[in-house]
Formats: sequence, C-alpha cells, structure tokens
Amino acid sequence: MGESDTLRLMTAESLETQDASRQASARLSDATQKVIRQTVAEIFGPDARVLLFGSRTDPQARGGDIDLLVVSDKPVADRERKALTLVARLQIRLGDQPIDALVLDPQTRRQPIHEEAFRTGVPL
Repeated sequence: MGESDTLRLMTAESLETQDASRQASARLSDATQKVIRQTVAEIFGPDARVLLFGSRTDPQARGGDIDLLVVSDKPVADRERKALTLVARLQIRLGDQPIDALVLDPQTRRQPIHEEAFRTGVPL
C-alpha cells in the first residue's frame, strides 16, 4: 500500500467516524456552508473534501475565524496558490472575515494541525 493509498484510507476513516452531533455544532449557516463547498469544488475539483475546525465548531464560542482543511486524494498542483485563491474568493463571497485554509494531499507531510482538524473537524 503506497503513501497515497494510506492517506486516502486514513482520511476516509477519519471522515466516516466524525460524530454527527459535531456536524450540528458548526457555527455557520447552511448558505455559508454551501458557498464554501462550491468554492472548494471550483478550485480543487469535485472530489475534494472540506472540514471546518477550530472555534467555529464550538457551540459555546462566539465569533472566531473560519478554519478549513481541504483534503484531496490526488496531488494538488500549486497548493499554496490555490489555498490563497480559496481564501480570497470566500472573503469576496462571504464578506471580509478571517479565513484560514490548509490543504492536505498525498504530497503534504501531515502535521499536528491536520490531526487536530480530523479529530475535531466537521465535514461540510
């Protein structure tokens, strides 16, 4: 099993085991979630998945930036440029607010922040 297959398997397992109650705790409107999903698909392709993590998944918190992890099973060319494009388009479409986007693909070395996003994140 190659590294790409391992990432795909680990990612699928992580996303499948997300607690349904966390999904309900995403502090974003349905319309905002839809804009995020559509914008991610435009930039990264229809197979990319996106997780919301950080303070926006805490129902007790107020405000906070929008932290996103975009996951792709395929290598993403120009990863950094696409992440910046995602943030810029979302700020235009959602209004000027703090948005952070990370991209995880088979060529990205997993960091503790990725693990935290999988552990606490809400699939959009």
